[in-house]
Amino acid sequence: MVLFIILILIIVLIATNVRVVPQARAFIVERLGAYYATWHVGVHVKFPLLDRIAQVVDLREQVIDFRPQPVITKDNVTMSIDTVVFYQITDPKLYTYGVENPLLAIDNLATTSLRNIIGELELDETLTSRDVINTKMRSILDQATEPWGIKVHRVEVKNIVPPAEIQDAMERQMKAERERREAILRAEGEKRSAILLAEGHKQSAILNAEAEKAAAILLAEAQKEAAIKEAQGEAAAILIVHEATSEGLKMLKEAAPDNSVISLKSLEALTKVADGQATKIIIPSEIQNLASLAVSLSEVVKDNAKPKRTRLAKQAEE
Repeated sequence: MVLFIILILIIVLIATNVRVVPQARAFIVERLGAYYATWHVGVHVKFPLLDRIAQVVDLREQVIDFRPQPVITKDNVTMSIDTVVFYQITDPKLYTYGVENPLLAIDNLATTSLRNIIGELELDETLTSRDVINTKMRSILDQATEPWGIKVHRVEVKNIVPPAEIQDAMERQMKAERERREAILRAEGEKRSAILLAEGHKQSAILNAEAEKAAAILLAEAQKEAAIKEAQGEAAAILIVHEATSEGLKMLKEAAPDNSVISLKSLEALTKVADGQATKIIIPSEIQNLASLAVSLSEVVKDNAKPKRTRLAKQAEE
């Protein structure tokens, strides 16, 4: 019975002193009140009555959302800023024994660092320099928390709340800026519209001038072609007349007319001349010397009217 009780006690002691460390956890073990070891993932057994687990440390990345802090800018504007810090415990021993309350220490350190950084910036720079503030805050906190076994990965400015009157002034400023941009855009639109309209008129005038020029050129070319065609027609007609005259002379030459035929043709030509409106007729001497011409002339004169006979007589006397 005693052995059974002793066996039960041994099993209870073993069960209560065997610990399983889960993932992303670390156990700080003390022996007789002093740091003894850091247990990581796995099964561990502590010595009964001598060892104790002083603290369980979470090794995952953690987030601290600090309360809004009142800060004063370089141009004496009071505003409220709250930040978010992302950190991770890299050394459980330093985290346990380095500082009494790590989170409170980080909170106070972030507050003082933020006030120092904002005190070097003016209002406009503060509102537009969040990246600068984040970088400086992370560098300061990471350097300060390194002896505590803490690694600060990121610091983000969550909200920047200026005073109400500053917000009103900023809203009025933004409204004026938007109105100015609207006026500029409207003026640029009107300018662009006027330019496009002027370019349209210019192009229209150019096209009209080119059309008139093309029409004038086509008209001149048409007149030129017509004149060329007319001249070619007249030249062809003259050429045909000359060819006919030449052919007639050739035929006349080939016929070899005698003097009587020539005299007869001369008389016919003189008759045509007498039928005209001329007041003077020059009779060649060859015709005057021909005796036979007088007889032929008298027969021709009888056939004509008396006024013509009188006119021919006068012309013959002259």
